[in-house]
Amino acid sequence: MIPPVVRVSRLAVSSSGAKAGERAIPEETPVAIVHNGSTYAVMMATPSDLEDFGYGFSLTEGVIGALSDVEAIETLEFEEGVEIRLWLNQERAGQQVARRRQIAGPTGCGLCGVESLELAVKPAKQVAEGRVFTAAEISRAIASLPPAQVLNHETRAVHAAAFWEPATGLVAVREDVGRHNALDKLVGHLVREGRDAAGGIVLLTSRVSIEMVQKTAMLGASVLVAVSAPTALAVRTAEKAGITLAAIARDDGFEVFTHPHRIEIGGAEKERIAHVG
Repeated sequence: MIPPVVRVSRLAVSSSGAKAGERAIPEETPVAIVHNGSTYAVMMATPSDLEDFGYGFSLTEGVIGALSDVEAIETLEFEEGVEIRLWLNQERAGQQVARRRQIAGPTGCGLCGVESLELAVKPAKQVAEGRVFTAAEISRAIASLPPAQVLNHETRAVHAAAFWEPATGLVAVREDVGRHNALDKLVGHLVREGRDAAGGIVLLTSRVSIEMVQKTAMLGASVLVAVSAPTALAVRTAEKAGITLAAIARDDGFEVFTHPHRIEIGGAEKERIAHVG
């Protein structure tokens, strides 16, 4: 298969002069998601964890509702890129014909080719109540992510999505040049593992846009924590979906934007975000 990381020649220029050498950079290749022989989408992605990507993308797009809707999956490599071929059962294959997209999107594009404004801002799935986490657990979760970002350590150019549980710690990490792709890969992995997402936290290294909230809701996770800020639409969507959205997570704290009742806060932390309702 195509390697996810490539080493290229480069010339490093600084005030002391120029020096030849190499740098590891992430690969980026067209990945086509194909359902029953028909291309649904083509995304620019990092060629790793591709079966997870195929399952996760199909689930978060609503093409499938469960793993059982997929009868077979195969990944084929061509000179032009990669095809992930999923063969759906008869019921799902018929439903798919009703709505089909042809997407040739840039890196991590989540909405290119959507046929209407209504589809772009469709309500997210309602999540279950899930569990309560302490502020210390949120901090431990986000602190555990950087050491596990293997591709990013090597390239400094990819996003990560991860899942964390109090008893287990970091359960899984998926990386990609596209932030949406990284989350889809994580969703695919967790669903294939049969993991109950309501018992843990989804972690993101990227900003939180509406699609990231929608995908988290499809997974069934009730808590989403990101290192960057959310968009206003993402906050409104998380509020309606019942998701606890925390962002701008750093070593010294984080900010809660929706449903703070799932985070147990005390002392100065409680006073700091008491205004969030």
